[in-house]
Amino acid sequence: MKPNVLLVALLCLASFAAGAAPTYINGRSFTSLTDWARNYGFAQVGFQRKGELEFTNRTGTLIFNVDSRTAQVNGVNVALSYPITNFRETAMIAQPDLDTALRPLLHPPFVPIGKKAFTICLDPGHGGKDSGNRVTFHFEKIYTLALASELKDQLNKCGFNVILTRTKDQFVELPVRPDIANRRGADLFISLHFNATEVGRDEVQGPETYCITPVGASSTNARGEGANYGPTPANRVESRSVVLAYQVQKSLVRNLSCPDRGVRRARFAVLRDAEMPAILIESGYMTHPVEGRKIFDSNYRRQLALAIARGIQNYEKLISPVPEKPSLGNR
Repeated sequence: MKPNVLLVALLCLASFAAGAAPTYINGRSFTSLTDWARNYGFAQVGFQRKGELEFTNRTGTLIFNVDSRTAQVNGVNVALSYPITNFRETAMIAQPDLDTALRPLLHPPFVPIGKKAFTICLDPGHGGKDSGNRVTFHFEKIYTLALASELKDQLNKCGFNVILTRTKDQFVELPVRPDIANRRGADLFISLHFNATEVGRDEVQGPETYCITPVGASSTNARGEGANYGPTPANRVESRSVVLAYQVQKSLVRNLSCPDRGVRRARFAVLRDAEMPAILIESGYMTHPVEGRKIFDSNYRRQLALAIARGIQNYEKLISPVPEKPSLGNR
């Protein structure tokens, strides 16, 4: 299946306002998940199994779990802002999740770029006095810069213009990073990082891709901000950011055959002030005994860069089709 088949085929989802009448639970609008799916061409697969609901049509599959904030869209984990709720024996989904998660993914917004050059700002995390995560003598700041350099080469081959927030081991203040992208008129902002954990070092692995948290929702990262956090410049383009995050996460998981830790939401400083679609990629866990060794290997980082570049290409084709560029291939 081509990566954009699910997204392109469901043009009938132009409006989520139609369909099942909303139900208000604790002051928030919810809709019957089964009714919504049926109204937009999805059939439920079997009966609800231990809180899991699966819906499919000829182009894709959606999976939800009651009391969970994680859904699957065509096999990729996507964070919801609110858990699926069981209300009077009916699974209900919050209207904000239809608006800010499912609608952008199933019916991507079309945005004509209006210029030939497409500029991407890459942000190698940390640098200088900020070493980032450390595993023995391995410092995150070294590998984010190495990944950014490799990704720049891959994107240049595809015909993209690329700028970096740092090109050497130097400290760059967090607010300066998105400001560089804003001042240079970048079309995308991509912050590159590697993860670490002290708990479950032998088990926790795989990439996570973050985009801005919707207004009124709490973030899904461990240090997540609450729902009272106000709007940010990034929220103006959040529908495109979630599409970018989804396409990159899908490409990483499928091309690297690695565990999927999903598309997540956060109000990281480097995401909040970006005026263009922006994501932060945690490309794997330095602390995992196998994945860590891969991250420290230049050949694997080349594969990482290629997967990210393919995801960016897939995003660009969905959001704003332009004359054909050199392709790295699709998965």
